[in-house]
Amino acid sequence: MSTSEPEPGEKPKSRSKPPSGDNRRGAIAGLVIAIVILAIGWWLARDLTAASKMQDCVMSGRRNCNVIEPAS
Repeated sequence: MSTSEPEPGEKPKSRSKPPSGDNRRGAIAGLVIAIVILAIGWWLARDLTAASKMQDCVMSGRRNCNVIEPAS
């Protein structure tokens, strides 16, 4: 018997199709976008924290609020 339908109790044969590159491209593009958004968020958080510390210093009435880098 060479019918295209499987017999009862038998799993239908699936046609194997090679994975397309579109699925991977979409996943990689999503990963890159997520990394860029994370990097921008991290940079923005650090920048806002530094600005907040500077504002706290100025609001407390100090005159020299510049960050002093330690000598190496």
